[in-house]
Amino acid sequence: MTRHPRPVLAHRLDGLGTTIFAEMSALALATGAINLGQGFPDTDGPAEIAQAAIDAIRSGQNQYPPGAGIASLRESVARHQHRFYDLAVDPDTEVLVTTGATEAIAATMLALVEPGDEVVALEPYYDSYAATIAMAGGVRVPVTLRAPEYRLDVEALRAAVTPRTRLLIVNSPHNPTGTVLRRDELEAVAQVAIEHDLLVLTDEVYEHLVFDGAAHVPLASLPGMRERTVSISSAGKTFSFTGWKVGWVCSTRELVDAVRTAKQFLTYTSGAPFQPAVAVALDLPDAYYRSVADELQARRDLLCDGLASLGLEVHRPAGTYFATTDVRAWGIDDGLAFCRELPARCGVVAVPEVVFYDDVEAGRSLVRWAFCKQPAVLTEALERLSRIAP
Repeated sequence: MTRHPRPVLAHRLDGLGTTIFAEMSALALATGAINLGQGFPDTDGPAEIAQAAIDAIRSGQNQYPPGAGIASLRESVARHQHRFYDLAVDPDTEVLVTTGATEAIAATMLALVEPGDEVVALEPYYDSYAATIAMAGGVRVPVTLRAPEYRLDVEALRAAVTPRTRLLIVNSPHNPTGTVLRRDELEAVAQVAIEHDLLVLTDEVYEHLVFDGAAHVPLASLPGMRERTVSISSAGKTFSFTGWKVGWVCSTRELVDAVRTAKQFLTYTSGAPFQPAVAVALDLPDAYYRSVADELQARRDLLCDGLASLGLEVHRPAGTYFATTDVRAWGIDDGLAFCRELPARCGVVAVPEVVFYDDVEAGRSLVRWAFCKQPAVLTEALERLSRIAP
């Protein structure tokens, strides 16, 4: 009797496949294209932060750090939360260091979501949200931010919540749209969370990368939200050391303990010499934080103005590393096919946003471009794109 084995991949991970970032970065390497797809800078951050990591390595800080993270980093995170947002956080019980924000997201999902629980997420969304909800056995429920304004539809959010809803995911500044949620939008999220007694995961990795006078307001700073919000951020984007993968969770003792329970069986701990370096980074003066946003805003303008001059419809972001275009302005409806063909056509890589949507039609023709690159690189990319512009 022939046995028919079940598929190797667990069914809850069906459809996830290889992340789009790996696919497009591999295309960039294979073709020698300029990579405006994956969100990493092409220069390192401040020399004093790198030197702090070198000093830590040479002084022997290379073995397992504590599972919760070294004390100096947890203290720096707590100072950061108070300094920028007037949030009081206990570094001993309310801060957890993680292997980047991605692990923090995964550990939060695994800790807080039971099989069958619904998780409401703003789409388009960072692809790890879909993956980690699936890993936890949860059910993803999207609320769509629609081009070109990408504002929160509060009534759609309310309609998405059911008795089975456990968790809301709020990402602001928002990847990939670059939207920074206004205080009134966040207050609406808070009202929904409080009314339905929901937990909220906030992904704030772009918290310092906001432009044109916009302000990042942490959801945990609003009345009634401190006790139900898991706030997640990381060092990679703010300090341009994305490969170090040092992130953190801030929340109540009860919620941090829950997330730690899952996190300890993922990596347990990591980044021994990078943790003291990030502790140094978080205490950099205000001038650093202003300068990194100002420099990125200038690069945003360079890329967005250039894309617009080529006839693309550009959605200029208020934050993050990314600008969105609608390629229908070039007579193209399929952003995924466009991005897969682009490296061979002109030597530039971008990311199709349709992979971040459940509502495929809302994202079909949208393409994300990273501007966290040197101005000369952005200029060269625009020159290459100009060769295929209609």
